[in-house]
Amino acid sequence: MKRPERTQSGRVPTDIRLQRSSGILTLVFDDEQQFALSAEYLRVYSPSAEVRGHGPGQAILQVGKTDVGMTQIEAVGNYAIRIHFDDGHNTGLYSWDLLYDLGSNQAEYWQQYLDALAQAGYTRDGGTG
Repeated sequence: MKRPERTQSGRVPTDIRLQRSSGILTLVFDDEQQFALSAEYLRVYSPSAEVRGHGPGQAILQVGKTDVGMTQIEAVGNYAIRIHFDDGHNTGLYSWDLLYDLGSNQAEYWQQYLDALAQAGYTRDGGTG
């Protein structure tokens, strides 16, 4: 992988490891912050238009992603990665800033996702609750 470019926040990863068997992407940033992000979490917060929509309020709630896995990651320039998920999704580019944000705010974002599922009447596995 090329040497990462500094982003708006100035943070860059110094180590990126995909653990396929556990479905965890581990990132270590140059400020010593380390994050372990699950495939499910990364999939439901994909930055792709397919998930986020094309504008405010157009996001599509992702359901049934508890068993999704990551098959590979690939560098996109020196500013992002593309994650290939085993459900065929691979269109989102995860910039360093986005990954840092997802790691830093993981507990809050995960609770927002769980609340959105409950409000829509779904469970994490895609069933209705």
